[in-house]
Amino acid sequence: MTELFLSQVLKFDETILPKVKIRFHVWENSIDYTKSYYLSDKEQVNNWNIFYNPEGKNYFRVGEIVVNFIKIGYDKWLLTTVKEVTKKLDVNSGKSYEGTELREFSPYFDRLIIKFKPGISTVRYFERSADKIEVTELLAEPFTDDAFPGYDNIRLSYLQLESIFRLEKRDWLTALSNQKAVYLITDTKTGKLYVGSATSNNGMLLSRWADYTKNGHGGNKELRALIKENSFDYVKENFQYAVLENYNAKVDDHFVLSRESWWKEALQTRKFGYNDN
Repeated sequence: MTELFLSQVLKFDETILPKVKIRFHVWENSIDYTKSYYLSDKEQVNNWNIFYNPEGKNYFRVGEIVVNFIKIGYDKWLLTTVKEVTKKLDVNSGKSYEGTELREFSPYFDRLIIKFKPGISTVRYFERSADKIEVTELLAEPFTDDAFPGYDNIRLSYLQLESIFRLEKRDWLTALSNQKAVYLITDTKTGKLYVGSATSNNGMLLSRWADYTKNGHGGNKELRALIKENSFDYVKENFQYAVLENYNAKVDDHFVLSRESWWKEALQTRKFGYNDN
């Protein structure tokens, strides 16, 4: 199979090629966080990645073109935008640039995936690197990161959970709609836990978790109090969702509730966590 390289797909006029740079970025040194953050607010991520410069480094200059990639795998990167820097702001930190998107490249946004290991440098000149960067995929639809990993491997941040419903990720919606479960919510800031259950009585796992994306507490007393004291943003920044046990629709609700109680005792979430019953 013939290899295809970035320079063969994204074509720039030779007169501007020296001004084109590639930007690689991963947030919090976490691929999962990077993907969920991007899918939750693409415009914010694209602007931050290029135009915000809290370290005060001169990554870009007016007139340069930035080809922006985010990390979605070990050596996999997704093209999200191509922008021209039109103005440098006279500030010491925060937003340092302004620019405009080059829409002629928009058919590749959220679809073009490359294989590359950028190393220490997160900004590279296009003409020096693009001939070595392999293009591995051109997705038929914009990237949504919707591959369902199996019930035993569910571990989602709030942003990831919210994106499942907002982007209508079919694999996930189908899987969650068919299952009863005992689930665990972890406050990653304090370590406090909440054990809950999803049964036919409350709409299965899909409906139960949808409630959390809407208000953060799903009607639970202790979680409601936490949000009242700290705001919904606290949940968005700190909560993680996982499945302890999952069951098909034929399993009796009373059995699921008994397993929920068992986990509350095992993890002592009534005494040290957010469960109050």
